[in-house]
Amino acid sequence: MSSRPSPLPNRVTPFGEIVAAAAQGGWLGNRGGRIHRDWRIVRRQASPRWIICRLEFKGRRRTVMGDGYTELFFLDEATALAAGHRPCYECRRDAAKAFAAAWAAGRGGARVTADEMDAVLKMERRAQGPTVAHADLAPGAMVAAGGDAFLFDGSGFHRWSFTGYAPAAPKAPLTLLTPASTLAALRAGYRAEMRV
Repeated sequence: MSSRPSPLPNRVTPFGEIVAAAAQGGWLGNRGGRIHRDWRIVRRQASPRWIICRLEFKGRRRTVMGDGYTELFFLDEATALAAGHRPCYECRRDAAKAFAAAWAAGRGGARVTADEMDAVLKMERRAQGPTVAHADLAPGAMVAAGGDAFLFDGSGFHRWSFTGYAPAAPKAPLTLLTPASTLAALRAGYRAEMRV
């Protein structure tokens, strides 16, 4: 096994990229299992089940990038949603239920399972996001402009970084980063945690 690098390559950008960054994340997640070997990310996912978890749950302790699934870290929930993840049904049951209800409302009202959401998110992660207007967005949605990611908080935009956000006005065209179905859930009332 190679020596452990510092920082580890386990921070996720709103673009869905997994990189090494020293700043701490506010949320934990995974991509359905183990995607690392010898301190390196060796594949994009283990399954379509990309989830957002709490940093702490029932006192569990894990060795980061040890056995089992690969722990990934996000600045906030809005970042994780933009990258194509959804709330976990184990450690964030209330949020997962609220997200599923908003997802259903945003897509016409039919109840959905985690597997159904995961299948849609998998397809949407593969697709290039459409160009969007400011009026198309909801609080917690993220867009790309000029190579940077921007969070819309309901009143304005903030440029994303691993350490936080800074108020900024992105120049058009704006490309949607948040998957379309997640944006529909945000429009239908799901409230993403944002560190602004």
